[in-house]
Amino acid sequence: MSTDISQDAAPGPSPAGTTRTAIAARFERLPPSRWHVTVRLIVGVVTFFEAFDQLLIAYALPELRDEWHLSTGDATAVLTVGSVGMLVGALLSGRLADRYGRVKVIAYCIAVSGLVSLALTACTSLTPFLALRFVQGLAIGGEVPVAAAFISEITRSFKRGRFVLLYELVFPAGLTVGALVAAWVVPAAGWRTMFVVAAVPGLLAFLVQRRVPESPRWLADRGRLAEAEAVMAGIEAKVAAATGRPLPAPGAVRAPEKASAAATAAERAATGLRGLFTGRYRRRTLVVGAIWFTGYFVNYGVTSWLPSIYKDEYGLGLSDALLYSTVTSVAGLLGCLIVALTVDILGRRKVFAICLGASAALLLTLAALGAGSPVQVLIWTSLSAVGFFGSNICLYLYTPELYPTRMRALGCSVGGAVNRLGVILGPILVGVVYAANDSVVAVFVMLAAVAVLGAVVAGTLAEETANRPLEEISP
Repeated sequence: MSTDISQDAAPGPSPAGTTRTAIAARFERLPPSRWHVTVRLIVGVVTFFEAFDQLLIAYALPELRDEWHLSTGDATAVLTVGSVGMLVGALLSGRLADRYGRVKVIAYCIAVSGLVSLALTACTSLTPFLALRFVQGLAIGGEVPVAAAFISEITRSFKRGRFVLLYELVFPAGLTVGALVAAWVVPAAGWRTMFVVAAVPGLLAFLVQRRVPESPRWLADRGRLAEAEAVMAGIEAKVAAATGRPLPAPGAVRAPEKASAAATAAERAATGLRGLFTGRYRRRTLVVGAIWFTGYFVNYGVTSWLPSIYKDEYGLGLSDALLYSTVTSVAGLLGCLIVALTVDILGRRKVFAICLGASAALLLTLAALGAGSPVQVLIWTSLSAVGFFGSNICLYLYTPELYPTRMRALGCSVGGAVNRLGVILGPILVGVVYAANDSVVAVFVMLAAVAVLGAVVAGTLAEETANRPLEEISP
């Protein structure tokens, strides 16, 4: 740790208290408080419903195939078009959030997503449905990485992993609740009812704008020092009031210790997409991109097709197919909780390597057993989900840590875009391999191989960032 928080002092800033490093030091001295919980809760609810919307299509698909007589190609398009939108939305949102602010982008994205959910209920054919799902994907893909960047920026380094990932649990929780609700509502009331439910949270956009402050780190980085000071002072006052004691004095935040003077100068000047591939950021971008891709390739390769595999391969009814798939999502949520509670102890690199490596071993075991029954598939995919869900949630903590404020949202968005590539290609290649082999065994072998690749990259090349201030990690 590079900050001294042992001495008491008044919460007010020094005259130079609104520089970027001073803002960082002032955040480092803030103890956890009701203010942190409130902001995390508001942004968390938004992210929860974005996750709810994202997975909904997998549970609506069996009914859509029957209602609109979809071919396998049509079904694959339904599964992937939203992910294409998320890829584009992720790339756009990072630039917008680094230029115009984190909170504005989050609010606009949730509003658009809610409106599109409502419009989807009026669709009676495939083409307008695909168009609207693409637009909704833009919004979901835009909100999630920007929210991850924002939460990281209002968090101190000590136990940052636990704080951020307990917030990020809302995303797999949204996936799980979406699965549970869909498993009950879709057979009983139809897929349109689910999209009506998913439209309601669009109203949260107003709450975000009114109750969530802009990131002082971002404001200071943009040179808006007066606004940064006002927001930071307001946060400090709320934290001091919530804890009932004076805040400790800000300590010093060290600059990164490694890298030559020339490299450091280049890195400090790096911005935009080119900046993500300058100096130390090049390796970070390539490594975290590989982990994003492999983790989500496996995740969605498994979860997107499970309802249809249970229904088509094993002859389960719709309700049972959805219920079995839900068990896997619940197991994944457990994996996320385990990672949230251990990531500051184990470190980010070990979490990725262990989770992806274990998932690969479990999927290979399922393939070796022949995947002969739906119960067998249920058990081994659920155990594997503990690993790949846990790895994937850790990425929402790890990626914002790797980049400076001026391009943090863009770095998260590029990671989100690469994740979309995995989300798109995973279901497509699962469909191709499944059709070509007329067996799910080859599917699980392929997914295991991808998980092994991710584990090796993470275990050998990922940089450890646990319990280090953001400004110390990145110049």
